[in-house]
Amino acid sequence: MKILILNGPNLNLLGRREKSIYGSRSFEDYLEKDLIPAFPDMELEYFQSNVEGTLIDKLHEVGFHYQGIIFNAGAYTHSSLALADAIAAIETPVIEVHISNVFAREANRHVTFIGGRAVGSISGFGLESYRLALQYFERQKPTKVGFNYTKA
Repeated sequence: MKILILNGPNLNLLGRREKSIYGSRSFEDYLEKDLIPAFPDMELEYFQSNVEGTLIDKLHEVGFHYQGIIFNAGAYTHSSLALADAIAAIETPVIEVHISNVFAREANRHVTFIGGRAVGSISGFGLESYRLALQYFERQKPTKVGFNYTKA
């Protein structure tokens, strides 16, 4: 099962920025020490970009043959119709994740353009939000793209 973990802007600074919100651990450390060993039957690919168009290109690249995408679009969650449209255009199911509870933060973070196009949203569990998304894909055991859900 091929799963893409896709992180958006500023998530390359995890472990160094706003530690009270995002923690003191890099995503790469979490991926290598926690996620990969916990999900040995999954082929996990990780990609991060601060550029909206690059994120769209990556969604297009994998969105018709991977079994799942876990996407933390960062601040683009609250502003990017282009990313929402890219998710709507592909067949691979997407789970929106956030490290912080976006609904407990500033009002402008309560709006998500991504969530309405995703299978579901997970937020507020720190880096464990990614593990929860992987557990969903693991339990669903998708055998094809677009399993068990309908696009909005």
